[in-house]
This record gives sequence, structure tokens and C-alpha cells, in this order.
Amino acid sequence: MNREKLVIIDLSVPLDQEAKEPFPPQIQYETHEEGAKQAASLLGLSATDFPDSKAWANETVTLTTHTGTHVDAPWHYSPTTDGEVSRKIDELPLEWFYGNGVLFDFSDKEPGYEIQVDDLVHQLKDMQYELKPYDIVLIRTDADKFYYQDNYASHHAGMSAEGTRWLIEKGIKVMGTDGWGWDIPLDIQAEEYRKQPRDGVLWAAHFVGKEYEYCQIEKLANLESLPRKHGFKVAVFPIKIKGASAGWARPVAIFE
Repeated sequence: MNREKLVIIDLSVPLDQEAKEPFPPQIQYETHEEGAKQAASLLGLSATDFPDSKAWANETVTLTTHTGTHVDAPWHYSPTTDGEVSRKIDELPLEWFYGNGVLFDFSDKEPGYEIQVDDLVHQLKDMQYELKPYDIVLIRTDADKFYYQDNYASHHAGMSAEGTRWLIEKGIKVMGTDGWGWDIPLDIQAEEYRKQPRDGVLWAAHFVGKEYEYCQIEKLANLESLPRKHGFKVAVFPIKIKGASAGWARPVAIFE
């Protein structure tokens, strides 16, 4: 790539304890003066031995693996995938997480709209594009604009089980949304289930992972900044956490 013409777009939300997600991070900020005291205790020195009694700044962060922008591993959806033990985030091939990006725009849909196969097919026709194996699919709902509002977790269109299955059958291994979750919002699922308890309502799109191996990115951001719907690269490498159901990531879109 020609670095002078390279454009990189950040597709992540910040880890911020002011965010209105259900499980925000807790961040303890430690000053340079506190760092001097820490260093002094480790090295058998005095804090005043450091210039201006200052050393390193540091932060202690308490969060879940599903806080902030992250990649879900098959283990998140079910203990087994197609009868085999589901893989954790540290067991997945890195090749999955760098590839050609394809953007579907559902920012005009109301929160709770369930995206169907026909919706995907229609947009692909408009794009004049055919999905290819290992494309990385991004779903825009503009929910990231509500990251600091109380209704953030309920403010997105979600993918149906049928739509998820269809993408996987097209060879897609990694797909993501700027919503809090991949399915329609949990409160809408729960309301529908209370009205008529039945299978296929609660976490239906996630549970496709019982049948097929795939990963989903949740809490993307800035998808409106992508200048086109395909013809760009996506890199979304998850942090390697041993035996975990997810890993934090800072996905980017890359253009020339």
C-alpha cells in the first residue's frame, strides 16, 4: 500500500466508565506521583529519588471480556458447535480477522427491527456485490451515537437467526454490529417471550453458533465514516485471553 494515500478509520468505542452499557468498565487512574511511590517500593528507593518525585502513570481496569468493542468466540454462544467443543478466543485462526470489508446500512431502521435475509440480498443488489468467503461483514445501525445515553443497549436493529445463518453459509466467519448486541435488543426479546413463550425468541441469532462456527464483533463505531460499502480492508484482531469467550479489539477499516 502507498502510505501517503493510506486512510485508517477507527471502528471502536472507548473503554469509558461513563458509558451507558450494562457492564461498564471501572477504571482507577494512578498519578505519576503514585507511580513514584510504587517504583520506590519495588526498588528499595524513596519516591523523592525520582525527578520531581514522579515516575510512571498507571491504570487498573476492571471489566468483562464483553465490555467495549470486542469479538465473541464460538464458546460464547454454546459449549459445543456442531457437536464439537466450541473454540475459545485464543484458539481461532488470525486469518479470519483481516479481510475485505462489506458494509450493510440499516441506520434507517427503528430499534428492534430484525434484519432478514431479504434485507441483505436487497442491499447486495444495490451494491452490485456478491459476498465472498472470509469477507468481514459490518452492520450499521448508528447505535454507537447513544453510547452515553441510558437507552444505549436498546437502540439498535438486530440480526435474525436466518440472516446470521445465511451469512455463515456464504462463507462469512466474522460479522459485526455497532449495536450493543448482535440480536435485537434483549428487552424486546424478553417482552416477546413473555407474551408467547417459545424457542427461537431469546438470543436466537447468537444460538446459530450451536450449529456453525463463526465470530461476531459487538459495539463497533463510526461506520458512517466509511466512504463506500466495499473495497476496503478490515483488521479486527482480538486480544488473546486464554480460554475466554471473547477478546477486546480495536477494529479499523483501511483504504487507499
